[in-house]
Amino acid sequence: MNDGSARELADFLRARRARLSPQDVGFAPGARRKVAGLRREELALLAGVSTDYYQRMEQGRVVRASEEVLDALARALELDPDETRHLHTLARAARHPAPERRRRAPERVPVSTRRLLHTMSGPAMVLGRHLDVLAWNPLAGALFGGLDDLPREERNLLRALFHHPDARDVCPDWEASAREYIGMLRAAVAADPDHPRARELVGGLSIHSEEFRRFWARHDVRESTHGSKRFVHPMVGELTLDWDAYPLPGAPGPVLVAYTAEPGTGDAERLQLLAGLLPERGGPGRDPAPPHDTGTAHNR
Repeated sequence: MNDGSARELADFLRARRARLSPQDVGFAPGARRKVAGLRREELALLAGVSTDYYQRMEQGRVVRASEEVLDALARALELDPDETRHLHTLARAARHPAPERRRRAPERVPVSTRRLLHTMSGPAMVLGRHLDVLAWNPLAGALFGGLDDLPREERNLLRALFHHPDARDVCPDWEASAREYIGMLRAAVAADPDHPRARELVGGLSIHSEEFRRFWARHDVRESTHGSKRFVHPMVGELTLDWDAYPLPGAPGPVLVAYTAEPGTGDAERLQLLAGLLPERGGPGRDPAPPHDTGTAHNR
């Protein structure tokens, strides 16, 4: 089957099966195993389905698995809650493949949300489903740097991590951040893996970076809504900020991400110092899109 959703489902099942060893689930390791993980027949036995049925799922053939079968596979594969939701999302997309010439609405940032960004005292930005930076306030621009100078299609958190020459210097936890963002992208595109923007990003990054190819092949998935991130800023030094993501209207739709520091800490002081370095008008991080420019051409 050529549908991208079926391929994604098949690849995810294979990757998760390879992650489990026989010892993990109580099987004897055996002397002549050709695969590092579980065999298909072993996983099928654990899930209570026939080997042929499971094999057709891994081959990307048309299999309309029930919710009960998917839950059984999730238990057999020892999936966490994020991975279990991902499995169900992939299966729903495979059951209902998108029309080949499906029109996808552009992601929009309401004018009121753009105004809200500029009232917030901490760094804040709006991220699209593919981690494109759609809008930001001046402090976020100063924290991340260079957003004003990038073409629209290059304002993307994953592209910045893998393309920017100073990414590993300004992001001390580079690998953890890369894997987190890749997992978030996996979760976001599960319902529409053939989206042109998803293909553009994954294809370009795969050509550019062997590390990206390796991380992407793991099929890790994250549905993070909060966390913390370390930055090394050239003007104020190292600071660790908490972040929270708030969905905007739309399913799936952009999210508002706000960064904060615990009051009274050195991180809060350095963030305040960074805010004090901003010019009163214009300057780094100004929102380059006028209020009426609410679409992103690459998501059409």
